[in-house]
Amino acid sequence: MGRRSRPRRSRSGRGGTAPVAVRRAAVVVAVEAAAAALLALVLLYLTLTGSPDSVGRALAEVVYVGMAGVLLGAGAVGLWRVSPWARAPVIVLQLLLAVVGYTAAFQADRPLIGLPVLAVVAVELYLLATPEARLAFFGR
Repeated sequence: MGRRSRPRRSRSGRGGTAPVAVRRAAVVVAVEAAAAALLALVLLYLTLTGSPDSVGRALAEVVYVGMAGVLLGAGAVGLWRVSPWARAPVIVLQLLLAVVGYTAAFQADRPLIGLPVLAVVAVELYLLATPEARLAFFGR
């Protein structure tokens, strides 16, 4: 009656499905991308309705956070497809987020913001460092 589902081939040409760790890493990055997009919208709202010291700097911050959301979203899609280009940019973005989380948690004395960011970064880096994830991107 119904069609049999076949495993989807990745666009990277390797075929098969992605390992579980890579799928989970893609989901974590997608959540980060959604959070960055939401933060960009909140910052835009605050910029437009408030009175920032510098509108130009406030809008630049909105653009930077929005760009981070777009890059994280692209990384999530790349990880989901096990694209060879995706792993390194996601790791670099995680390291940048780790700096932001550390600064928020310890230097800005906002542990309720910084510690969750650091936890998500640690989970993402762990998932991308598992042997199955490394083999998925570097071949067998």
